[in-house]
Amino acid sequence: MAVRKFSSISVETTLASGISNSATSMTVASGTGSALLGGVTITAGDQFTVALDPDTNNEEIVFVTAASSDTFTITRGRAGSSAVTHAAGATVKHVLTSDDLTWFESNTSPVPSWAFSGSSSGTTTLVASAVAAGTLTLPAVTDTIVGLTATQTLTNKTLTSPTINDAKQNVTLNAQTGTTYTFVLADNGKLVTLNNAAAITVTVPLNSSVAYATGAIINLQQIGAGQVTVAGASGVTVNGTGTKTRAQWSAASLIKTATDTWTLVGDIE
Repeated sequence: MAVRKFSSISVETTLASGISNSATSMTVASGTGSALLGGVTITAGDQFTVALDPDTNNEEIVFVTAASSDTFTITRGRAGSSAVTHAAGATVKHVLTSDDLTWFESNTSPVPSWAFSGSSSGTTTLVASAVAAGTLTLPAVTDTIVGLTATQTLTNKTLTSPTINDAKQNVTLNAQTGTTYTFVLADNGKLVTLNNAAAITVTVPLNSSVAYATGAIINLQQIGAGQVTVAGASGVTVNGTGTKTRAQWSAASLIKTATDTWTLVGDIE
């Protein structure tokens, strides 16, 4: 999409030599090209509007699409004007035309989409959804908009009654068959199954060695004949009405309530 460029400090100049009605470039008086642009830099896709012979019967509106010193590439007969011959010395002036205003109106009035050129490359298009009315308020901060499918990390967000529909939210199992096991960080949110005919002891490690977040939950279940005892490593407190599973298939949950303090709840004795 073409980008319109404007300047409030453009200085009018004159043609250094005449141009025919089919010419696609023009040269202005020596050393005046920069002043005509008024600080604007023309890059690929840009348009800078000027009038040749303004306020005369010979007036023609052209778009400057490229600039090299005092020579400009131009698109002829814009804004309802016609390409005509212009003599050397004809006035060249940056103007705002009905074509510019129509372009601006069409891109700022309610439209189904709006495209932005990237600072380095590419184009981002905003598309309005089919709603009767709506207001999108952008925060007064420098930030990145969250996308539906983009991989992003959210910080300082509060979710109110979220619905998480993702197969990855299924509980992951960690099957253990030994008589001892020490929980690891990856056990957070998992169900650790414990299956052995002999008694089993599981240990909750110190926070200094495995830093679970407060509120972490580890689920465990005795699926064999061996009763499971939950113990804390030296310095770890496990609170509850008991520290052992009651019988085969009994399940319990460990919840971290402080740095080295956990609560055991479930089918325990």
